[in-house]
Amino acid sequence: MGPATFHRLLAEHGSAAAALEALPRIAAEAGIKGYEPCPAGVAHAELAAGRRAGARLIRFDDPAYPPLLATIPDAPPVLWMRGRIEVLERPAIAVIGARNASSLGLRMARGLARGLAEAGLTVTAGLARGIDTAAHEASCDAGTVAVMAGGIDVIYPAENRTLADRIIGNGCLLTEQPPGIEPVARHFPARNRIVSGLSAGVVVIEAAHRSGSLITARCGADQGREIMAVPGHPLDARAAGCNALIRDGATLVRNAEDVIGALEASGAMLRFEDQADADRPTGKAFHSQGEAGDKSSVPRRPSTRDMAEGALPGRPAQGTEDTGRADHRRSAGKPAEPGVLHVASAPTDRSDLKVRLLDLLGPSPAEEDSVIRDLGIPPAHLAPALLDLELEGRVIRLPGGRIALAG
Repeated sequence: MGPATFHRLLAEHGSAAAALEALPRIAAEAGIKGYEPCPAGVAHAELAAGRRAGARLIRFDDPAYPPLLATIPDAPPVLWMRGRIEVLERPAIAVIGARNASSLGLRMARGLARGLAEAGLTVTAGLARGIDTAAHEASCDAGTVAVMAGGIDVIYPAENRTLADRIIGNGCLLTEQPPGIEPVARHFPARNRIVSGLSAGVVVIEAAHRSGSLITARCGADQGREIMAVPGHPLDARAAGCNALIRDGATLVRNAEDVIGALEASGAMLRFEDQADADRPTGKAFHSQGEAGDKSSVPRRPSTRDMAEGALPGRPAQGTEDTGRADHRRSAGKPAEPGVLHVASAPTDRSDLKVRLLDLLGPSPAEEDSVIRDLGIPPAHLAPALLDLELEGRVIRLPGGRIALAG
């Protein structure tokens, strides 16, 4: 059964035990013969696999269950979590976008995520390539939440395993899927509703017209979240989704200050505070089915009314942006240090480098230094590929060390 059916049965029958007992009769009335609930042995095996992975199970009736996520109609009945559970107590903002992000998009994601983290907000994303990865990396030290499409022990994409290990240190990994489950196509839209459900608002940075990021934005709108988008060049296909969101009423944002201002103006932070202070379920509905965890150790949620009144500690300055961190995805598995650029070995195939370079560029000019950092290569290896593309008429150089797609 799905989450919506789970909550309906729980409401109708009062407890998980009573709902399980009633399931065969309900199935028979619907014309399904020989229906049996999931065997208890399968559930126990999942619990054991979660423990082996070092994960904690958070049930819907657990006081540690994220307060905003609990309000959506299809909230996950259970969550698997690895990392620091207290990060789920802070108000969160989703920062999401294209997997094939441009250099400017990655720079925006880093600056925005870092500014939000410095303001005391938790950045949530889906651990995907591109914008998600940049947002997680920039907010990792403050604590970020990565919502996964597969099992808690299945890191996807595999290149983000080092990043996932870093996230666990101050933030957490989260999923509704059982341990060992490999992500498939249908899991990603389900994952997206959790990303937005955890968050007071959703910020989209680069998204094509039909992208997973727009699914997350739609989920957020349906859940009553504040939807925000970073505008892009009209000729860049990666900006089409963001520009359409703004046209249809999403708030245009340029930096962390704009995001915080939009949340304050909409009252989103006050809604988080009200939900965080609301009485949580007692756990009786589950009748000790499964594991509730240690409820006595759940920390008290911090107040967010100061945020709603604009008194945000460590609020970033206008135009905050990343100036010194490398993109760790290509740093040979080592977390980068602030202000240190880690470069990988140069690719042997110049044509592959040219393809990657074109993917990072758009009609809006990008700084050559930023492109080098995002590619993770020494400057000397970029010059030949850049010259080839310039001679082919596909890339143009502009004053100030900037480059852009031609035409």
